[in-house]
This record gives sequence, structure tokens and C-alpha cells, in this order.
Amino acid sequence: MDSSLRTRRGLLIVLSSPSGAGKSTISRMLMEEDPTITMSISATTRPMREGEVADVDYHFVDEAEFEHLIEADELAEWAYVFGHRYGSPKEPIKEALKAGRDTLFDIDWQGTQQLEYAFRTDLVKIFILPPSMTELERRLTDRGTDEPEVIDFRMRRAAAEIGHWAEYDYVLINEDVERCAAKVKAIVEAERLRRERQPYLLNFVRHLVEKPN
Repeated sequence: MDSSLRTRRGLLIVLSSPSGAGKSTISRMLMEEDPTITMSISATTRPMREGEVADVDYHFVDEAEFEHLIEADELAEWAYVFGHRYGSPKEPIKEALKAGRDTLFDIDWQGTQQLEYAFRTDLVKIFILPPSMTELERRLTDRGTDEPEVIDFRMRRAAAEIGHWAEYDYVLINEDVERCAAKVKAIVEAERLRRERQPYLLNFVRHLVEKPN
């Protein structure tokens, strides 16, 4: 079989963690090393921040537009996060899967559950744990982006989020971000080789064993 015809099915890669545990850094490292992986662009009702670009960082919509997306069943998942709504448009996900492109999702456990319901066999769920709650609080503080009361809120939320760790396929402890990112890459490489993600194998094996005329 011509190798150009060996198109595998795409992969949906979920990275979840409490805020500050390292999922955003690991996501960036993964995409920098493998440009074929792209980040899912979420729709959100939160205001655009300085330096962000519409339809590149997020699809910025108002509450009415977001409600329409829900009612029209155009979102694969959505959730409230820190007072704003975030959701993943369904059509770009379907197109990427069919074309054999891998999509990365930075979403919480609620979004992961919904995404699994919609795309069960295409999903790989990875949860990132901090080495300790003390270290998590230190990382949040060192970022210098949040007031103390916001950090307190994030720490309380972190405990609830960590409670969902057993719902994921893979759970990694981020003691060293370079090593943790390498493990995520290894998971992705292995998942790409799963039989059900290589639909061309049926014809390949058939041609492999058929008798010559």
C-alpha cells in the first residue's frame, strides 16, 4: 500500500490539572516540539485580555451568542470557569479527526466528561498533579498575576478538581516540567499507534496476505 494512503484517525488530547500545576506550560512545550498538534480554540464569554487575538486565542462571544451555540448543539462541551462560560465548537473537532490531525484541549473535568460522551474512542485523558499542595500554592504565588484572595480561591478549587483524578486514562505528577512533558509526548506517540486509530490497516493486511494472481 502506498504510504501516502496510510492516514490515521486524529486524536483528541485532554490535559487537565488544577491551576498552577503546569498544564499550560506542558501544552505549549508539546505543540512547540510537534507542530502537527494544534490547540482547540474555545468560545468564551469572558472579556478579551491585553495581547489576545480574537479567533486565535479564543472565539469571544457574548452571553446570547453562547446560549445560541448551546441550543443549536454546536458545542462538544462547555462549562462555567471562574464566572465565565467556555466551550469547544463541535465541527472543527470532527474535521480534525477525519483529516488525521491531533487536537489538544486545556479543559477541566466537567468539560472532559462531556467531551468523552461525544467522542469516547477518540479521546485520551491526561491529568497533571502537583507534587504537593504547598508547591502548588508557591507556583501560584510566584506567577504574580493574582491577588491573595484569588489564590485562596484557586487552592480551594484545586482540591475539588484533584478529586477527579481517577476519571483520567493517565495521571502524571509534575515534579519536573521537562520530564513531565516528555511523558505526555510518549503517551501521545503510543496512542497514535492504537489499532482503531489506523483504519487503513484493514486493507493493508488484506493486501498483505492475499495470494498473487
